[in-house]
Amino acid sequence: MKARVHVMLKNGVLDPQGEAVRHALGALGFAGVSGVRQGKVIELDLADGTTEATVKEMCEKLLANTVIESYSVELA
Repeated sequence: MKARVHVMLKNGVLDPQGEAVRHALGALGFAGVSGVRQGKVIELDLADGTTEATVKEMCEKLLANTVIESYSVELA
C-alpha cells in the first residue's frame, strides 16, 4: 500500500523559497508568474491495512509542522 502526503506552508506564512523561485522565473523571462508557493511530497510504502488515521498521526507527529504547514493524504 502506498500513501502520498502533500505538505504546504499555510496561507499567510512567508515562503522565501517560493519567492526565490518566482524571482528566478522572472529573470528567465517568464513574466506572468505573480506568486509561487513551494511545498513537499512524501511517498510512503506502508503495510496493507494501514489506515488513513495512522498516516495522519505520522503527519501530526513528524512529517508536517502543523503550526505553519498544512497537509493532505492520498492513499493508493
